[in-house]
Amino acid sequence: MFNWAKQKLADVAGTQEPIYGPTAIRTVAEEAKETSHTELTRDDLKWKAMDSTSVETQSFYLMSDDGKHLALAQVIYSNVAGIHTTVQFNSKIFYLDGSKPHLWCSTQLSNHGFSEDKASFYADDCALDLSEDGTNYTIKSLNDQRSIVNLKITRKAPGFVAGKTGNTLYGTDLENPWGSMRHAFWPRCAAEGTITTPDGPIDFTGKAFYSFALQGMKPHHAAARWTFADFQTPTYSAVLMQFVTPPSYGTTTVTIGGIAKDGEIIIGGVDSTVAHTRTKTDSESEWPEPEAIKFTWSGKTKDGKAVEAVIEGDLGQRLDRVDVMAEVPAFVKRIVAGAAGTKPYIYQYSPQEKKLTLKLKIGDEEISEEGQLFSEATFISEAMHAIG
Repeated sequence: MFNWAKQKLADVAGTQEPIYGPTAIRTVAEEAKETSHTELTRDDLKWKAMDSTSVETQSFYLMSDDGKHLALAQVIYSNVAGIHTTVQFNSKIFYLDGSKPHLWCSTQLSNHGFSEDKASFYADDCALDLSEDGTNYTIKSLNDQRSIVNLKITRKAPGFVAGKTGNTLYGTDLENPWGSMRHAFWPRCAAEGTITTPDGPIDFTGKAFYSFALQGMKPHHAAARWTFADFQTPTYSAVLMQFVTPPSYGTTTVTIGGIAKDGEIIIGGVDSTVAHTRTKTDSESEWPEPEAIKFTWSGKTKDGKAVEAVIEGDLGQRLDRVDVMAEVPAFVKRIVAGAAGTKPYIYQYSPQEKKLTLKLKIGDEEISEEGQLFSEATFISEAMHAIG
């Protein structure tokens, strides 16, 4: 999920942690036993801007209604040991018909700061503004002339965290944790506006998903693997984020997922699963690259109806494989991989030739609806764990 390449090498390098075991993590699933999910207020969307090692990310995933483009717009706020803070604005455009190579732009921001209430972010030639009523963001960036961003993202269903707070805590004394992980989602949004490239403006009127993530520790200590799914149909949105910790925290799996429609969270919580049902070994990275997937969601509606949902099928040709350390010289990469056990690669997919279908059962009602999937599989370090 995260743009490791632009973080300082010190944030990636560092020795592997001792084996603390599964008692050194309290996942959000503990909270979800009592409260499956909690709808977000505007206060839940304020930047924390921690003064210790952390990575805080607001990411917007866009699907144009014409079916031609996917895009990401993202602000990453990274702090190394409370000594050094960097902020990055990233954008990425995928041309789904393959007519052009994807366009990736990443700029380190200057003179960054926040609104008084910490709900909005500003820097030179960049603004991420949350409206007073907490229902929409405007995203503007003039940092890279190849990708001039002018977007508005409006929430169409409530946002949520799993459990009460959304927090997974790390540490041998969980009353005083040394690390944390939290994800807050707007699963179903409407997008409007443009990203202007040298070829002209691209209209991103369509659907969007917003993820606000806080890793309150070194990212490669918090998670060894990630799987992410954003599935949008005309009526429904199904979203899922799974991470697997390194062995130092018991190779623990945490999955946050939800299904929404306009005006309503149907289910939200931790009762989702990910399976990479077919993989092949990537000869470059040696990671098990997924070729087919199965995602499931289960839960109960507010009025107590049982809900089951599944999306499964082939991922098709990958959109991209990101070697996160590519900009680092080869000898440094070997040192980092040896010292930290990190070899981060991100695989990105959006099946086009054979679109996938959400199969949803709410009580006795069965629904099937075809949609658009954007999915990522990220491998950072050996988790001694195969997903699926």
